[in-house]
Amino acid sequence: MSDTAAGAMDVIYRHQRFIYDLTRRHYLLGRDQMIADLMPPANGTVLEVGCGTARNLICAARRYQNARFFGLDVSEEMLKTARASIAKSGESNRIKVAQADATAFDPQALFGLSSFDRIFISYAVSMIPAWQAVLDRAAATLAPGGALHVVDFGTMDEMPNVARKAMLAWLAHFSVTPRRNLQDVVRAVAERHGLVSSFHQGRFGYAAMAKISR
Repeated sequence: MSDTAAGAMDVIYRHQRFIYDLTRRHYLLGRDQMIADLMPPANGTVLEVGCGTARNLICAARRYQNARFFGLDVSEEMLKTARASIAKSGESNRIKVAQADATAFDPQALFGLSSFDRIFISYAVSMIPAWQAVLDRAAATLAPGGALHVVDFGTMDEMPNVARKAMLAWLAHFSVTPRRNLQDVVRAVAERHGLVSSFHQGRFGYAAMAKISR
C-alpha cells in the first residue's frame, strides 16, 4: 500500500478509532470463535494482520498466557488506540504492535522474527483492496506447523434478498466489500505454498472462516 493510501486510511480512522469497537461488536461475528481455535503452542508466536485497536490481540493474550503476540496495521491512527488499550490491559510485555503494509511486511524488521506459529486476520480482508496479496504474504510467513486463520463476511447468499442488499449497501458505506471468491483464493494461496486449507460459512452465509495450515 502506498504512503498516499495509508494516509487516506488514517484520515478515515482518525475519529472512527474512538468508536470502532463499540460500533462493530454486534455484527463482526466469529471473532471469538476464531481466537478459541488458535491454540498456539507453548511459547508460540501469534501475529494479527490488520490489528486495528488491538481488541482481538488483548482477548487472545488473556486466553493464551504462554504465547507472545504481535500486531501490524497500516493506520497509525488505529495503532494509537491499540497502544493505549494494550497499556491499559497490562499486557504490554506480551503484545507488540507496529505500522506496516500487510501486503509486504518484513517480520524480521518489525519484530525480530522470521515467522509465526499462528497468524490471524479478522474482518480486514474485506477492507483491504490488495487482500489477495495479504493472504499470500501471511501464508509465506507461517512457521513449520503454523496456521493462518481468517474470519470475515461471507457471501450472504442464504440471506433474504432484501436483507442482503441492505447489508451490502450499509457495509459499502464503510468501504467494506465482502469477498465472494474468498474460498477460491484461500485454496489457491494454500496450493501455491504447498499448504492445506479449509473453509466454511455460518448461518445464512453471513460470516466465513478459513484456515491455511503448514
